[in-house]
Amino acid sequence: MPTKPKRIKIWAKSLPFFGVHLAALMVLIVPFAWKWVALCLGLYLLRMFAITAGYHRYFSHRTFRTSRPFQFILGLLGVLALQKGPLWWAAHHRHHHLHSDDPEDRHSPRQDGFWWSHLGWILSPIYDETELDKVPDLARYPELRWLNRWHVVPGVLLAVVLFFAGGMPALVWGFFLSTVLTWHATFAINSLTHVFGRRRYETTDDSRNSLILALITLGEGWHNNHHYYMASTRQGFFWWEIDISYYILRALSWCGIVWDLREPPRRVVAGEKAPGEATEVVSHLEAA
Repeated sequence: MPTKPKRIKIWAKSLPFFGVHLAALMVLIVPFAWKWVALCLGLYLLRMFAITAGYHRYFSHRTFRTSRPFQFILGLLGVLALQKGPLWWAAHHRHHHLHSDDPEDRHSPRQDGFWWSHLGWILSPIYDETELDKVPDLARYPELRWLNRWHVVPGVLLAVVLFFAGGMPALVWGFFLSTVLTWHATFAINSLTHVFGRRRYETTDDSRNSLILALITLGEGWHNNHHYYMASTRQGFFWWEIDISYYILRALSWCGIVWDLREPPRRVVAGEKAPGEATEVVSHLEAA
């Protein structure tokens, strides 16, 4: 396992990341209009859904099934969030669940503190490679390998389209600010839901539930539920636990776009999970 350097020279590699943050501050000087706010929010929600439903619940855990074309669409929407490719994301997330909050976890606030778990690890070059051995079920699709290799291109094209469609306001609001918001909402699940919130279930890690983060991330804030039974498509186990990504996936299932959404058994919801039950990182479902 590679070591986790705390003062690694990653500044040159990180310049685009910090550059996007600086560019997002241009919202203070470009013309304001509510349509730009709507554009920012719309692209935030679209890309957040692609991360939580696509990268996380589908590619990382295979908690539902879909067609090969829609599988590619989920991957394409995911790379628009500029969080690297679907194979890279899924491989690292599967590793996280195998080692959650133990010394081998790559982004544990327990082991390495807030800033490393929030963004340091993803900026570090020691985790740049995609570990294909952790995602053999996904790596067999050449179109996903292509998307994983060229993951930056669709995001850059999105920025270009926004600029030519709406000028600097569209670029700043729709791309730069929306991207920064999507980044930090996603990163907060790694850093904050292992520190703040409530623990309904006993797990081997520090995972916690947070309503606020569930609302911001379309359902990912029910993190203790997820770590207790990661095979479930639905992460808000109770009716009052709002899980917008699950609602959208359920609606898509009514249209036949996705199917076989996995639910947590009643005994699991009641906290009576059998030892070892649903501890697999990936379900046994296969994409059609």
